[in-house]
Amino acid sequence: MTDMLAARAHKDSDALHLHKIPAPVPGPQDVLVKVASAGLAPGMMTLLARGAFTHLPTTLGHEAAGTIAAVGSEVAGIAIGTRVRVHPNLNCGSCRYCRSDRDMMCPQQSMIGHAAFGDVPMPLYDRYHDGGMAEYIRVPHWLVDTLPDNVSFDVGAKVHDLANAVRALKCAELPLGATLVVTAATGTMGTATVKLARHFGITRLILIGRSAERLAAVRPLAGDLPTDTVALEELPPDWAKEGGLTRALRALVPQGADAVLDFVPEGPATSQALAALATGGSLVHMGGSSAPLSLPMIAIMVNLWRVVGTRACTRTDVHEVLTLLAQGALDAEELITHRYPLAEANEAIDAIQSRKEPIWMAVVNP
Repeated sequence: MTDMLAARAHKDSDALHLHKIPAPVPGPQDVLVKVASAGLAPGMMTLLARGAFTHLPTTLGHEAAGTIAAVGSEVAGIAIGTRVRVHPNLNCGSCRYCRSDRDMMCPQQSMIGHAAFGDVPMPLYDRYHDGGMAEYIRVPHWLVDTLPDNVSFDVGAKVHDLANAVRALKCAELPLGATLVVTAATGTMGTATVKLARHFGITRLILIGRSAERLAAVRPLAGDLPTDTVALEELPPDWAKEGGLTRALRALVPQGADAVLDFVPEGPATSQALAALATGGSLVHMGGSSAPLSLPMIAIMVNLWRVVGTRACTRTDVHEVLTLLAQGALDAEELITHRYPLAEANEAIDAIQSRKEPIWMAVVNP
């Protein structure tokens, strides 16, 4: 190994920088993955701007898939050439959260190629903060999952997003035959949820997005599952202040929806979707919104609503997704709408941030 191309983040810069840097050398318990596909997420640039990356410069990209190029001297059972996806979540593996399928709650939780979330020493993140938007990535051997032969590297790179949708669906504690509302339904997490809905006993979907045209493009992902759409652009101009989204949802489901999976990053849609829940319903938020809830707590109390936050999947969620993909029960290939070469990483970031055209899932192919 000599040098490789990598998309790097630098201190005091909001752009990616393409550099030739030395390819990483695996330590005794590491594997080196030749990256075939790396996932893109607009949130990483937001975190960069907020100063959440504690090691700069660093290679970005928390989603990656490829082939094993080298293994450390203490690694057994992983052969060179094996097709794998990289699990980005770093955690201690021994705390009460890690031992109970809640590893995203570990105090040491951080993400390769992404950010650290705690304020305790993070030796794993110190070593493995460089991500997958490069020709090679070094990771601890226990963080690779073998990709089924029928799963492409592009889908393999986005398994993390599919598993995040699985975690959100689990958090909703849906009854059989549930009616589910999905906000930001035309984005990565929204489309992943639509694809997975039938595996969770859902019998009706209501998809919320800004554009009627983009919602119409997403609707076929639901297959024969009864699906309604609500386009914010078609609501009355004062909907944000006057509860227009709540009224539109209540018109579709007078008794209220069983759950809302909320992926919006800002604005009043979260509170207004919450107000359209049935008694005992759940809102699961995974959009990173800073907007406060506008409902009084008594409304949540009287209606027995649950508001749940979740920030990441667990390894169990990942294995469930891989099983569905391996069995052919889930086909996620059509979710990959955009592919870019590594040399066009900045153009790719601009595209997913601007959303000037519909993008469901985007990847970089080094």
